[in-house]
Amino acid sequence: MIAPRFPVNSQNVMSELVLPNDTNTLGNLMGGRLMHWMDIAAAISCMKHCNCPAVTVSVDNVSFRAPIRLGNLLTIESKVTRAFHSSMEVYLRVYGEDMQAQYRYFTNEAYMTFVALDPNSHPRAVPPIEPQTDEEKSMYEGALRRRQVRLVLAGKMKPEEAGELRSLFIKS
Repeated sequence: MIAPRFPVNSQNVMSELVLPNDTNTLGNLMGGRLMHWMDIAAAISCMKHCNCPAVTVSVDNVSFRAPIRLGNLLTIESKVTRAFHSSMEVYLRVYGEDMQAQYRYFTNEAYMTFVALDPNSHPRAVPPIEPQTDEEKSMYEGALRRRQVRLVLAGKMKPEEAGELRSLFIKS
């Protein structure tokens, strides 16, 4: 049995300066560039959790709440919320910061799923997560439902097999 790890062990904070090559014609960070950086931040959290390479398997809805402007600082906070057999769910929060105005603002959030790989690029077992705070416990509990939604939408699980979600798919 692999010893459990805590979400704080996978915590990652990554910052980038938004430069002209990162922006669209309106001077805002391009969504694709943001998703690229989010993918890197999430991968780092997973590798910190399992001490091995990990690859992206899915990206849940990415909500864009506010643009990040040219010259602003972008900060991505990520951590593993739950580990299953070989997969890990990562939660990401993104902030923009206008350094001159000394104003920090929330811009995005998302869940991403990664799978840990062995040296032959096959899935490998990862340590379980042991949540500590109330927020971590809540995210941990919700992760099972989010996983079942992902699997049903991907066609990898039948709706009637999604025990946590049965009431959404099956009428009694």
